[in-house]
Amino acid sequence: MTPLAAAAVTTATFLGMEFVAWFMHKYVLHGALWFLHRSHHVRHPHRFERNDLFFLFYGSLSMGFIMYSSETKDWPFWVGIGIAAYGTVYFFVHDVLIHGRLRFWRKSRSEYLRALNMAHKMHHKTSARDGSEEFGMLWVSPKYFALARRKKINN
Repeated sequence: MTPLAAAAVTTATFLGMEFVAWFMHKYVLHGALWFLHRSHHVRHPHRFERNDLFFLFYGSLSMGFIMYSSETKDWPFWVGIGIAAYGTVYFFVHDVLIHGRLRFWRKSRSEYLRALNMAHKMHHKTSARDGSEEFGMLWVSPKYFALARRKKINN
């Protein structure tokens, strides 16, 4: 596989994972697997939550693709790399920036990150299975960019 094709597969996988994450979050986590995901929507004193188990699924999937084709470096290898890259970005954006689970990055001047944070807060506005909005991780509705701009002007 050429370097350009490998980069294309990795990038397409990374971008496709945003849709996968949105779909899984909206229809599976807020559906049949709510009993695990609920721990993410309620306040609790523990460092970890049942919801953290979902990384095992995506991590195993990524690792499987990578290990399966590590010798040949065919397309499954680069799919695994794309899933791993998305998972890494997810960890830093969602767990570190938005939820502050590691306290080394507090505030951002980025309009995008402020809009993303606002959208995520709207998702957590309810602690119930139904009634949430904004299920994606990296894509932000334009209305939150407008709110982030207004908040910056007013500060």
